[in-house]
Amino acid sequence: MTALDRARCRLRAHPLALDAALAAGVLVCMVVGSFVDPRGENGVTWGVRRPDALSLLLMALGAAALVLRRRAPRSVLAVTGTVSVVECVTGDPRAPVAMSAVVALYTVAAATDRPTTWRLGLTTMTVLTGAAMLAGPLPWYAQENLAIFAWTGMAAAGGDAVRSRRAFVHAIRERAERAERTREEEARRRVAEERLRIARDLHDVVAHHIALVNVQAGVAAHVMDKRPDQAKEALAHVREASRSALNELRATVGLLRQSGDPAAPTEPAPGLTRLEELAGTFRSAGLHVEIARADHGTTLPAAVDLAAFRVVQEALTNVQKHAGVQARAEVSVVRVGPNVEVTVLDDGAGDQDGPDGGPQAGGGHGLLGMRERVTALGGTLTTGPRYGGGFRVHAILPVKTSTRAPGDAA
Repeated sequence: MTALDRARCRLRAHPLALDAALAAGVLVCMVVGSFVDPRGENGVTWGVRRPDALSLLLMALGAAALVLRRRAPRSVLAVTGTVSVVECVTGDPRAPVAMSAVVALYTVAAATDRPTTWRLGLTTMTVLTGAAMLAGPLPWYAQENLAIFAWTGMAAAGGDAVRSRRAFVHAIRERAERAERTREEEARRRVAEERLRIARDLHDVVAHHIALVNVQAGVAAHVMDKRPDQAKEALAHVREASRSALNELRATVGLLRQSGDPAAPTEPAPGLTRLEELAGTFRSAGLHVEIARADHGTTLPAAVDLAAFRVVQEALTNVQKHAGVQARAEVSVVRVGPNVEVTVLDDGAGDQDGPDGGPQAGGGHGLLGMRERVTALGGTLTTGPRYGGGFRVHAILPVKTSTRAPGDAA
């Protein structure tokens, strides 16, 4: 910060002192100007005129009123205008008392709005100029009278220009601050959406693999004594499921790494290309899964591909947990116009803990997470029990989509 900037800051911190200094400067200028004779034989001369006591009093009153110009600009304009009119009609030779009215009019124009500036500016110009022309000692066409008109007009125009510039600068600053707040809110919203997406992925991964581990561990415990070879195979499946879970968790949590952390895993996100691999993990746990696809040649956006995979994963996990290994599941992926439809059906065999007989009727957060994930992409998800037993999960996802916040879909 330069010395000039520091001086400006100190003056802004003490506005009354600044106005007092301005009033003193105006008084000095008026007193000095009262000694000038613009009509001397050899042009402008000094020391010819002597201001009388009334002129000095009016100059002092006008300058003193300027000390309060910020607190009561209209009252100060009225006082300075009054002393200027008194000087115009009584002083001879006249002192430049109107200079205080010019400063007061500038202050009013800079502190108020444009209609007020026009109204008070025209009134001040008319009253002062009219008093000088009609009641003054000089002819109406004298240049001093025209000077009053010109100076008051310039004061009103200058004050209005300063006010407009301040308003423009304030509007730009406010717009910049609003844009900054908007950027911060957008960043927070994106962070919240990313956290929600990662939370969904973590839920799907953990729920899927823990369900498989639970089933295989139960099988191993059941056949450990009589068929150790089958128990060993079940434990191998447990190890494979746990390793796969760790890999997916590492890939998901790797998105949270900071820029200076080690590089995140480069393994591609799960998609429908891994549908057979996903079905294989359930088949190894004893669940009969059939897959039918009629979407060949369709390239899905990464978000849609991941959402479709997660819907199938969550639906099959619910079948595994609630319907048991005797259940049969059918997965179909079909391209229908601008959408891809993913359907997971089961026959409801085994333990059915839903209140309406469906194995996934009590799916809890899994079904809610699926619906939020699909809705965020502009799709729809319907779930419910099937006629004759079982459960149906049906998701319609747009092939071309623009992601929006989950709360925007209604």
